Formats: sequence, structure tokens, C-alpha cells
Amino acid sequence: MKKNLLSICFVSLLALGCNVNKGTTSQSASDTPAANTPAVTFSNPVLPGDYADPSVIRVGNDYWATATSSEWAPLYPILHSKNLVDWETVGHVFPNKLPDWAEAHFWAPEITYDNGKYFIYYTAKKKGGNLCVGVASATKPTGPYTDLGPLVCQEVGSIDGFPIRDEKGELYLIWKEDANSVGKPTPLWGQRMNEERTALLGEKFELFRNEKGTWEGGLVEGPALVKRNGYYYLFYAGDACCGRECTYGVGVARAKDLRGPWEKYANNPIMKKNEEWKCPGHGTVVSDGKGRDYFMYHAYSTKSTVYPGRQGLLDEIIWGTDGWPSFQNNSPSLTAKAPYNTNRAEILDVQEEFTASRLPQSWQWFVEKTPTYSLQTGNGGRLLLQASPDKVGNVLSQRTIQNEYTATTALNQKMVGQGVSAGLAAIGDPENAVGISVANGEIQLWSTKGNKTEVIDKASVSTQGNLQFRLTTTNGDQLQFAWSTDGTNWNQMNNGTAINGSFLPPWDRGVRVGMVAKGPASQTAGFEWFKLTH
Repeated sequence: MKKNLLSICFVSLLALGCNVNKGTTSQSASDTPAANTPAVTFSNPVLPGDYADPSVIRVGNDYWATATSSEWAPLYPILHSKNLVDWETVGHVFPNKLPDWAEAHFWAPEITYDNGKYFIYYTAKKKGGNLCVGVASATKPTGPYTDLGPLVCQEVGSIDGFPIRDEKGELYLIWKEDANSVGKPTPLWGQRMNEERTALLGEKFELFRNEKGTWEGGLVEGPALVKRNGYYYLFYAGDACCGRECTYGVGVARAKDLRGPWEKYANNPIMKKNEEWKCPGHGTVVSDGKGRDYFMYHAYSTKSTVYPGRQGLLDEIIWGTDGWPSFQNNSPSLTAKAPYNTNRAEILDVQEEFTASRLPQSWQWFVEKTPTYSLQTGNGGRLLLQASPDKVGNVLSQRTIQNEYTATTALNQKMVGQGVSAGLAAIGDPENAVGISVANGEIQLWSTKGNKTEVIDKASVSTQGNLQFRLTTTNGDQLQFAWSTDGTNWNQMNNGTAINGSFLPPWDRGVRVGMVAKGPASQTAGFEWFKLTH
């Protein structure tokens, strides 16, 4: 089984009609299930794991999506589907390097299609500056993408760019001023944009802002616009997006002119939490070309909470006789009728034996430190990961998609370089991880918190052959580690007592799990295989 399998048990609904316009054009999608065919159902999420701020378009019979990367590279996954439910990562907007002007906070990409080209509008922190909205373009959805640079960089930050053409066909950018970062209200602005997507034109104008004392709380953000029956409808998110204390929800406003006046729906928020999902928000609308509209957005599972991160969900939009949209039960669906006939995949786990000439698209690493690695495809396969002396070292990791999982890897001790500590870890960011590693015949169980490392337990191993490490996680934060020389007889570290990993997930990201190598940059560590089971 020499391949990577990272797939999903998918969920969602579909909706009643309208044409989505993000400066895009789309044709009809594939056939819906016949009336006499038993309905195919699915269960949310359609994008399990950390896929915040998802954006989706339809071009012909294909759906293309992307999502926030934050501080994990490669940046901005490009996902493909034929049915809005089963998704495959087929590329990245910036697969090998960061945009020249940006250094961090790679959030909220918006994918669009216009006049034969694909555009990704994205948020990033400018080097030495604040948050900006930038844009990249390509002639194919999978790239390669050419970065066109930042479009707007306000003093307190500009985020969540969304393009739309008005009734005259003129192109506009809608975005949020990130004033909540300094305790101020958050206007949504609009401004004309040139066709080259390299500059804004004329003066900006305000659409609306958050109203304190309402469900919107400290902010409105994540604008997504559609045109329907003479109105612009703007779906948006309100209040706190992220973390254990999040309060996110979805609202909608409409106007007959892009410049307003904008009317917020009296029944906002139109989507809020339920017993399975909380803090839904920041999504986009996509039409199936047959009169049904869907909303792809993110939410936290109430069971696994912050540990897998904000996961991608799908729901049908129901358009009322009064012209306003709503969702079934005003909350995320649990199980729903699928948009199309589909052979749905169950959750498939990662099993990587490093026999291919390149790693699958699901592997991730720190934005600030791109690791060097090589693949030895003969003799069963092996990955050589270059070490780094910085922070927790170099990592190659996978998203976790639930709060309970088991990760295992095999390390060839003869391929561990001098002075290198290599092994397996649950990772929050470059300064926060919990793992098990071997160096010079000694196994160490360690915890790095705020870039300060504590060795919790040690063990000696006499063999110089392959060494297997195992991490078993329950409730997202209870981490148990063990090691073995044969994969059958396991030695528990820390007397089998779990380590508390509740500090791992940053405010806006889920936990990753993967291989680590810390030590001189001139040295490497050899891994034979990696497995992740949920």
C-alpha cells in the first residue's frame, strides 16, 4: 500500500437557485439524481480537518475550492470535486515559496474565474507591515499562479477580499478593514479595481459595519456576494471567529446598488450553532447551474472542538418568498441529501511508505521554515528529512481530522545523522509541540511549550535497526507515546500516563501530527514509513 490516503466522510445540503457572480462565469453542472433513485446522503464536514474560510466556484462540471493556510505551507490548497462532497487536493497556489511581499498570516483566499483566467484573492501580512489583500492569477485552476502583489493595505490591516462586477460590468473589490484589531468598528469597503487586478481605482465607499450590542459583536467580516432578482446579497460572518470561546455566526444583507443602502436581514443570524457544530461562518455561495445554491463555510465540531481546527461544511440555501435566504433549522446540517449521485468515500487514513518520486499534496510544513528532504524510492522507500537547530526542528506533517487518532512512524537509526534528534510529534506551531525522539541510542519523551523544552521521560535502546514510535491521542489533548523495535511489543513512555496537549492549537489553527528532525542543518534523519489512523 505504497500511497497516501487522506480522504473524508463528507456532509452537506444543496439549495434553490441563483447565479453566483464573483467576476465569474460558469456553465451547467452534471445531472442530479433521478427522482426514482434512492437519495444519496452525506454527513458534514465535507472538508474534515483544518480548512477555515473555504471558497468555492463551479466552472463547467467541475468545482474548485481553496481555504486558509495560516502558518502552514504549502500555501492555499487547490481542491477539486465533481459533486461538492468528495474533494481531492490537486495543487497549491504557492507550492514552493511565499509571495515576495508577504511573510505570515495567509488567510481567507477567494477563488474566482473570469474571462478564461483563475484568480485567488488572499490575505497576508506584508513584510514589516500590516495585513493586506493580494491577488494571484493562472490560466488553469491548478496553476502555476503568478502573484500580482497587494491591492490594499490599510493602517490597521485589510483582509477578506472578494471581487464582484456591478450591473455595468465594472470590477470591484470588497474587503474588511481589520479595525477590531485596535478595538474599533469594522467597515466593509468597496472600490473599483482595474482589469489587470494590480490596482484599485477612484475612492473607496463603505457598505456597512458591525453594530455593537447585536449578535455581530466586535466585527463583521468574510463578505461573499451574489446577484439575485435585482439585488446584491452579501453573506457575512459576525463576532469572534476562533478558539474555544468563539461566537461566530452567519448574517446576510442586501442592496439594489453595490454602493447601498444596504439592508441587514431582520432575522439575522441566519446560521448559528447546534449540538454538533459551533461558530459557523466565513463561506461562499456556489450555484449548481440548475437553480440550487449552496454555502460552503467553516465551523468547529462540538465534540473535537479546536483540535482539528475549523472544518469545511456545506449546506443548501433556501430562498424564501420574501427574497431572503435561510438554512434548514438555521444551523449546520448533520446529515443531508447529497447534490449528485456519488460513490462517497468513508474516512481513509494516511499510509505513506515513501515509494513515489514526490510526496502527496497533503503534507505540510511551517511557513517560516521550508524543510529539505529527499525520497529514496527503492528497497521499500524511505524519506530523508534534513534537520534544523531552530525551535522544534524541521517537520513534515498531516492535518488531524478528529480529536482521537493514532500516528505511527518507523525511523532507521542508522540513517539518523550525528547530533540529530528525530521522531514523531503532535505539533501546534514551531514553538509548541509534544513528541518522542531518538538521539545517540536514547529515546526521549519531550514537550516544547513557548519554545522551552522539557524532557519528561527517557529510555535506552540497544538495537541500531528500525525503531517505531507511536502516538495515541484521546479527547484531542491526552497524548500517550510508546516505542517498539518490532511493531508488536510496545514500551510505554511516562508509565503510560498521558501528557496534556491542550496548549498545542494556536487560536486559529488545528493540531498537526508528523515527523520531526532537530539538529545540525548538515544532517538528516531517515524515515521508513508514516501512518495516521482516525
